[in-house]
Amino acid sequence: MATTDAAAVGGEKRSIDAVDLFSRFAPLIFLLLLVAVMSILEPGFRTERNLFNVLRQVSIIGILAIGMTFVILTAGIDLSVGSMLAFAGIVCASVAKGTRDLLVGGVTDPGGSRVLLAALAAIGLGMLIGAFQGTLIARIGIPAFIVTLGGLTAWRGATLLWSNGQPISSFSDDFTFWGQGFLGPVPVPVVFFLVLVAIGQVVLKYTQYGRWIYALGGNPEAARLSGLNTVLLGASVYVISGFCAGLAGFLQTSRLNSAEQVAGQGFELNAIAAVVIGGTSLFGGQGGVIGTFIGAMLIGVLQNALVIRNVNPYVQPIVVGAIIILSVLFDQLAKQRRR
Repeated sequence: MATTDAAAVGGEKRSIDAVDLFSRFAPLIFLLLLVAVMSILEPGFRTERNLFNVLRQVSIIGILAIGMTFVILTAGIDLSVGSMLAFAGIVCASVAKGTRDLLVGGVTDPGGSRVLLAALAAIGLGMLIGAFQGTLIARIGIPAFIVTLGGLTAWRGATLLWSNGQPISSFSDDFTFWGQGFLGPVPVPVVFFLVLVAIGQVVLKYTQYGRWIYALGGNPEAARLSGLNTVLLGASVYVISGFCAGLAGFLQTSRLNSAEQVAGQGFELNAIAAVVIGGTSLFGGQGGVIGTFIGAMLIGVLQNALVIRNVNPYVQPIVVGAIIILSVLFDQLAKQRRR
């Protein structure tokens, strides 16, 4: 009888482990299967050129998703990153040219140190907005959904107001290098994306700050009672998200050779999708940037595969939405089985 009970317990344990294992590695499994299938169906898919093309396509969303990972790990959300990207882009374009009035076909910026000032302006603006929203959320206690939903509208409006509804374009080679240039065979935005993935992984896994972020997301009250400054921690992740949005705004403007009011529309949803698909729990305390990288790549490879196979483009959002729902479903099933 004891042996039977032990076997039952062992069987239950194996079942729990199987569900947990699949929930953790499902995005990577799907990504590898998709790459394998597409490599067989389309030999050109596995070329170095196409790989870097996919990486370039996901780099801006990926950078936003890195910041979003920190936010969601604390059980927060940032719906304003797309609008922040647009606002940062239009401001950095103005700083590069020294005016808000040079529109399409205007004089190029002088390049050199002015490009650095433009990048710093974009990043600084993103961090400032992040600090403002983070303070409202962490110190005053306004729900993150409400604050960042308001930010989604407000910062888009600020972009229109700043530029009087007109795009700013025509930049120097020094400026466009950061979005269009290459370091060897690797596009520059991809380098930024990969570097941020590495930094994010180190911070979350090997620093005390990273452990605090997981603690805050796992149990905010326990984190507070253990002596952590939960207000400062909660606000800091929105500063990180703002940093990533500002950097993405600069790179996007550089890549398009134009700062536009519609830049970044819908990017917040794609960034959240990459984070959730990558295994970071919407309830906080579980996940990481490596999973976010895999999630971003899965979306990028899937979209690339659908384009190569001439699938109706309207099908793409449906597929991505289904994957998001399945990712959350597996996460919920895994949590229930652990209990």
